[in-house]
Amino acid sequence: MGGSGSKAKGVWPFSGSGASGDSPGEANEQSLARLRGSKNATPFVFTRRSSLYYDEDGDLAHEFYEETVVTKNGRKKAKLKRIQKNLIPQGIVKLDHPRIHVDFPVVLCEV
Repeated sequence: MGGSGSKAKGVWPFSGSGASGDSPGEANEQSLARLRGSKNATPFVFTRRSSLYYDEDGDLAHEFYEETVVTKNGRKKAKLKRIQKNLIPQGIVKLDHPRIHVDFPVVLCEV
C-alpha cells in the first residue's frame, strides 16, 4: 500500500536495510559505516522548499488573482482570474525548529 517514505535501498544511513539477503550483522555494519562516512547523516530536516511565490510586484503569496470586469447582457460583473504566469518560487526556507525526517525508522512514543 502507499506510504510517504522512500523505497530506495541505502539512501538513508539510519535505515536498517536487513530486508536483503545479507545477515543482520552485515547490514548493521554497513549502516554504521555509512553513518561514519557521511557528514549529512542526520534524522533531522533543517530546510524545506517553500510553497510561496513572488509576483511581478514583489508580493509574496500562495496564489495571485486579478480582478477583471465582465460585461454580459449589459451588466457589469467583477470576476477574479487566477494568475499563473510570471511567478517566481520563493525557494528553500530554513525551518524555525528542526523536524524529524519522514524516513526515520524509530518509534518516538509508545503508548
